[in-house]
Amino acid sequence: MLSAGELAGLLVAVFWAILVCFLAVVLVKLTRLLNETTKSVAELSERLAPLLDDMGRTVSEANRRLVETEAITDNARAVSGDLVKITGVASALFATPLIKISALGHGLRAAIAARRGGPVSVPAPRQGDRSPARRGRG
Repeated sequence: MLSAGELAGLLVAVFWAILVCFLAVVLVKLTRLLNETTKSVAELSERLAPLLDDMGRTVSEANRRLVETEAITDNARAVSGDLVKITGVASALFATPLIKISALGHGLRAAIAARRGGPVSVPAPRQGDRSPARRGRG
């Protein structure tokens, strides 16, 4: 029969063996997990390099098209500015002489009417006309 000390030593040895087996199983599973992770990272690296190359080409193409779009926008801005200038020149060429001719015609009509002795008629403003020339001053 075993003494109490020997029995205690045997129990400690058995528990120690169980603990070592348990830790061995955990270490084996951890090794498998690390191997699978390494394989996954390697596969991802193989797939990622072409994707990054494609992304780089896509960004370069987008930048090139943005530069082209910027040139088109600059040209449109220049054309718009030129149209504003042309509109101003056309207004100065046509509107100012027409206003002067209209004023001359009105003055001549008023002078002829005054010479004949008739009343000078000034046309009444139209309903809804808000222009300063038609509203009357004062």
